[in-house]
Amino acid sequence: MLLATDVPVQTLHVAGLSTRCAVHGGGPASVLALHGWGGQIASFWPVAQGLSPEKYTVHLLDLPGFGGTALPPEPWGVAEYARFVCAYLDAQGLARVHLLGHSFGGRIGLVLGADHADRIGKMVLADSAGVRPPRNAVTDARQALIKAGKAVMTLPGLRAFYEPLRRRLYRGLGETDYLEAGALRETFVRVIEEDLLPYAARVTVPTLLIWGDRDTDTPLWQGRALEQTIPDAGLVVFSGAGHFSYLDRLPEYLRVVDHFLAGAAA
Repeated sequence: MLLATDVPVQTLHVAGLSTRCAVHGGGPASVLALHGWGGQIASFWPVAQGLSPEKYTVHLLDLPGFGGTALPPEPWGVAEYARFVCAYLDAQGLARVHLLGHSFGGRIGLVLGADHADRIGKMVLADSAGVRPPRNAVTDARQALIKAGKAVMTLPGLRAFYEPLRRRLYRGLGETDYLEAGALRETFVRVIEEDLLPYAARVTVPTLLIWGDRDTDTPLWQGRALEQTIPDAGLVVFSGAGHFSYLDRLPEYLRVVDHFLAGAAA
């Protein structure tokens, strides 16, 4: 998704990383939007523009490794991304925000809502990732690949043989995100292998889940699992919407978010 030309971006140094961000509006309620894997500021810019600038100040940023923000210094898991988000809040002087997350941004939201709940007012997670699918032939093959890779990579001179095999198998499994991850491949593997339901069970902030019933990347059953696991959660299903349900049904999404956040300034 390309960055819209009218987005007023700026660059900050956050936790030692050059970080691209944008701020829209000037209202009393502070909102932070976290994009999905492969996304950037533009992913949530229509949302920022759609929320009332008199009610909300919306912060958007390119997460490390995406858009205009530097790569993590080493492979990260979701917890490291969550700590980075807290560092961004500190850099912007934000004690507490409402959180909007999509997919990978939802993963980060689950960790923030469990381990950094004092920084979050309310959360709205759209088509959130973080629920591991049940074991099947695809997940078994992925696990076997990862285990084999760890063994092979310890043997001198064999990396060159392992990488083409890994690419071929991931292509066969339909793992385009992995193939396109580039320098973030090891981070991608760490992220997708994390089961965040234990974090979801510890989320202590009010949470609204929004899902597309035609989402094939994070199917609706995962949203229902999160609804049952998060102590204070509700689920809104958008009929006919896919993995980007918040953009597929933007006017409805904006109304739901505004209603949910109303009367609770962060």
